[in-house]
Amino acid sequence: MVGILSSVMTTRSAFALTASPAKLEITGDPGTILTGTIELYNEKSRNQTVYTSFENFESNDDTGTPRFIGADEGLATWMNAPASISLDAQERTEVTYTISIPASAEPGGYFAAIFFGNQPLQSDGSAVSIGGRLGILILLRVNGDVPESGGILDFEATDQQHFYLMPPIEFMYRFSNTGGDRAVPRGDIELHNTFGMVRDRVNANPKEGSVLPNTARKFINTWERKGEEPHGFFATARSQFRQFHFGWYTARLNVHWGQSGQESVATYSFFIFPWQVLLLGIIIIVLAWIILRFVGRMYKASLLRQLEKQQSMKNEE
Repeated sequence: MVGILSSVMTTRSAFALTASPAKLEITGDPGTILTGTIELYNEKSRNQTVYTSFENFESNDDTGTPRFIGADEGLATWMNAPASISLDAQERTEVTYTISIPASAEPGGYFAAIFFGNQPLQSDGSAVSIGGRLGILILLRVNGDVPESGGILDFEATDQQHFYLMPPIEFMYRFSNTGGDRAVPRGDIELHNTFGMVRDRVNANPKEGSVLPNTARKFINTWERKGEEPHGFFATARSQFRQFHFGWYTARLNVHWGQSGQESVATYSFFIFPWQVLLLGIIIIVLAWIILRFVGRMYKASLLRQLEKQQSMKNEE
């Protein structure tokens, strides 16, 4: 999850604003006040005023896309920042925000966003329905005894096949988080060949995507995506030769997460049969055998002629 533009997004010329960092990961104890800063940069060649607002978010679906759910309770109500910020042309400024964690807050994860919009809130305090908003995600962990549980739900190829001519092969796994804070699965997909040797590794979560509590998220990884897909027999054979794989393979997914070192493992097996390059190899071997046999016969015939000639000369003597 990263910084986002939400609501009805305007063009860069209408709302040219940059905010950093794109995401804030914060921890704090119940009853404490946290303070931080966000840098804003006005890309416009004229002055502009931006207005702040806050909203909680949850997972919208298994892609990890956030869905904003208002600011009636939770983290969005604990946050505070200047209601408006005036920026001169090309100006950079730091905006201070605070998070007042209630003493009664339960340990675990809380998720919200601070928005900088080009229009103020409506009179009832709700967000504007038109205009642009630039959002920074706030991922807060309230310290304490936070349960950690979950694991891999599914692991397979996205096309669910078990037979391939060659990579690339796209893998998909779904990770379920049943703990009290967001989980960031980290680890690798190991590719083992027929002999159990590790031929390659693929990062299972290169963007370090989070899985929110009581949700599941889908991750997609590709093994050996190199250039454009070859077309035609010889192009395919050439590509198969360059990244040669043959036989049974097992993809072993191993991820870990959480402060207590939780771990989950899953496997998926498939067969790679690069018949184009194998067929070319067989043809080359057969042709080489025919040529060698022909050359051998020619050489043998030449030796016999030489022996016969030598024998004839001896007989004449």
